Amino acid sequence: MAKKPENKNYKVLAENRRARYDYAIEEDLEVGIVLYGSEVKSLRLGQSNIADSYASVDDGELWLTNAYIAPYDRAMFSHEERRKRKLLCSKREVAKLWNATKREGMTLVPLVMYFNDRGLVKLKIATAKGKKNHDKRASDAKRDWNRQKQRLLRHDS
Repeated sequence: MAKKPENKNYKVLAENRRARYDYAIEEDLEVGIVLYGSEVKSLRLGQSNIADSYASVDDGELWLTNAYIAPYDRAMFSHEERRKRKLLCSKREVAKLWNATKREGMTLVPLVMYFNDRGLVKLKIATAKGKKNHDKRASDAKRDWNRQKQRLLRHDS
């Protein structure tokens, strides 16, 4: 069987690793993002952070707030580091996300920003519900038990 060629353009730019710990992820969605040229250049250098950011629906449009993209030093016209950036998805998806956030405790959390196989910047956002401390402890205990189970199975073989 022929080996599938590796995707040379795919590259993770920023990841919100804490999101899966702080939130119970219900459903995720890949969206596009509107960027300036200097922002794309800065992203290619790997200078971004989405850990403190969130997404919201305003006037029927989806926006990413508080995402950090470092200024590109060689740009003629630079950009604001933490400006609101418009996210691109269909009207049906925006309506679905808006309805999801109207439920109690639900929010839109960015999970990962990356270059896709065509070299476009994409953002994976998720509808999520915030975890309480006891939920976090339970998920930690479950993860530890699964690790221990794997160790036991490995040693028995």
